[in-house]
Amino acid sequence: MTDPLEKVRGLPRELPIFPLPLVLFPGTPLPLHIFEPRYQQMLVDVRASGDNVFGVSYFDASESETDEPPAHHVGCVAEVVEAQTLPDGRSNIMTLGVARYRLESYVERGNAYLVGRVSFFEDEHDENEDALRETSRGVLDLFMRIARAVRALNDDRAQLPDLSQTDPERLSFLVAAAIELDAKNKQQLLEIQSTLERLTRIHDLLRGAVGSYEDRARLHQVAKSNGHSGKKVTFE
Repeated sequence: MTDPLEKVRGLPRELPIFPLPLVLFPGTPLPLHIFEPRYQQMLVDVRASGDNVFGVSYFDASESETDEPPAHHVGCVAEVVEAQTLPDGRSNIMTLGVARYRLESYVERGNAYLVGRVSFFEDEHDENEDALRETSRGVLDLFMRIARAVRALNDDRAQLPDLSQTDPERLSFLVAAAIELDAKNKQQLLEIQSTLERLTRIHDLLRGAVGSYEDRARLHQVAKSNGHSGKKVTFE
């Protein structure tokens, strides 16, 4: 497994913090539209530094009594991999989650945006390999069943990606990012430091949802064929 911390080991432990009402996972993409002046400046600064990274921290201002994420929260480093600057200063950027961090404290540097001193962490590596493989297979099976159902609901014939060789930790992040789940629950998944525990929770969520998706997909296919196969569906 590639060390997810390799890209950040040589970086200063002070990061610009971008509070957003969403959760970013390592290894997953996040497109952003940067329009507030303070974050336009943040983008200029991180690109000028050569690091091209900032922290994405889950924060819902409508549910908070403060105006910033609390100290000791967990976020994810975002690396700017593509940027399009518009004439008025706004930007469309594509970022990629790199590694998780825990915010130790805020740093006052006179910036218009938040800056935090952070420590990076990764999952434990002494877990039961057999259990990891078995749970990964279960998660992948359920996830692909749901993906096929969603594809049928959307009349999408595109080829599904082959995730069979994806390592358990990366699979857990990819699936956590893809599934329909509120941000608070995604944040809980981000904070877990056990790949097996994260996969187990995801497996339970998928198992509870797969039947509904497949039932809807079957009904959609029946509705599409109604009038063509000679059979009609009556709703009472």
